[in-house]
Amino acid sequence: MSETVIPYMVKPHPVTGLPNGKFGIWLFLSSEVMLFGALFSSYVLIRIGMPHWPPEGGLSSEVLSVPWGTFNTAVLITSSITMVLAWASCKMGSLPRFKRWMGATVFLALVFLVVKYFEYSDKFHHDHFPSHDNFFAVYFLLTGLHGLHIVGGIIVNTFLLTWGSRMWKTDPEHFTNRVENAGLYWHFVDLVWIFLFPSLYLL
Repeated sequence: MSETVIPYMVKPHPVTGLPNGKFGIWLFLSSEVMLFGALFSSYVLIRIGMPHWPPEGGLSSEVLSVPWGTFNTAVLITSSITMVLAWASCKMGSLPRFKRWMGATVFLALVFLVVKYFEYSDKFHHDHFPSHDNFFAVYFLLTGLHGLHIVGGIIVNTFLLTWGSRMWKTDPEHFTNRVENAGLYWHFVDLVWIFLFPSLYLL
């Protein structure tokens, strides 16, 4: 049905070799790479130009909570695994199993945000705001933007978990493609954090 309304949403397009949805998400992720690439480049230039990092002295690992950062890294890596299992459940034709794994993905994303809330609260309690110095400006910008991407992923995955799953009854293959596209986005968000964590917390 979907192929007659919007062509190549399930079957690969003869030019790109990909369904239109997957091609679109790859284009979107390319723009996201440029966005975070520009921010990482700015961070490197700012850090190279600073005699001390953080500016107040010491190590970044003494200013930021490495245990919480490590925990959140494990949470996001696990959420990538559950996202793959959700997609695999669709491929195997099991909607209940999909909902179980997608629910776990959304839950882990919420755990990540709760940890970031406590991290931010601790920084604000000690009067460490983005305006405090370059270190905290970079920290809040990069982690805050990443957090917004987490929120976006939660919204999309929750939709697929609830109302969006109605498509399973009418067009399961198209629904599976949607889950795969959401998974590509989620893996990108996780990959960004894997670069953020050592850059900000450890180096």
